[in-house]
Amino acid sequence: MGGRLAGRSAIVTGAGSGIGRAIALRFAAEGAEVLAADISDGVKETASQSDAISPIFCDVSDQEQVQRLEEAARERFGGLDILANNAGIGGLSGVPLHEYPIEAFDRAHAVNVRGAFMVLQSGIRLMLDSGGGTVVNTASTAGFRATPGSSGYVIAKGGVVMMTRQAGYEYADKGIRVNAIAPGTIQTPILDGISDELMEELQSRSPEKRLGRPEEVASLALFLASDESTHIIGQCYLIDGGRTAG
Repeated sequence: MGGRLAGRSAIVTGAGSGIGRAIALRFAAEGAEVLAADISDGVKETASQSDAISPIFCDVSDQEQVQRLEEAARERFGGLDILANNAGIGGLSGVPLHEYPIEAFDRAHAVNVRGAFMVLQSGIRLMLDSGGGTVVNTASTAGFRATPGSSGYVIAKGGVVMMTRQAGYEYADKGIRVNAIAPGTIQTPILDGISDELMEELQSRSPEKRLGRPEEVASLALFLASDESTHIIGQCYLIDGGRTAG
């Protein structure tokens, strides 16, 4: 099978819906064999759309489950070529920093930082066995700009940005490239059911006056995972329809 990722193995976390599903499908369409991980049953639906995708349940905040994901990839692939480290949660919003519940802060970091870190560790170990690979972390525009009332999420995604730089710098000489994507507001199932007024407000934040599509984010992830980006290391690419340009 041809494609920009032909013959390569990949893990995609958070592949049950939204951006993660779009990345898994795009990687598979480009020739990769994909292990799609998620905490939800949605990962079965993702896998049903391509023979190149196999589902696995994984809560990235649980160290034992992440270890099982690593073991499954080693058994299936012998190593790993690509990791899309995408799983994450939005967290509590609308609460001033001085009133932000520690429980909510801890939950945001358990998934978005600690979970992403454990998955990254697993991916790097697998890639060291393979002799190299590429990692695409999912950060957020929130990692670059403050959002009042969302301190747990904003601080966590800022951590993903620095995690990307640290790993990119640390493993470049091992043939492992680590980069990140930083989406703005994307039209995913998490927005289903919101009011027309809120949707209009979200769209107005971008000079394009629309939300991004998961498939557009997947195209950026594909570029960073492919050989078209071989001299890009430790960088985080904003994809937000111009929201942070002004």
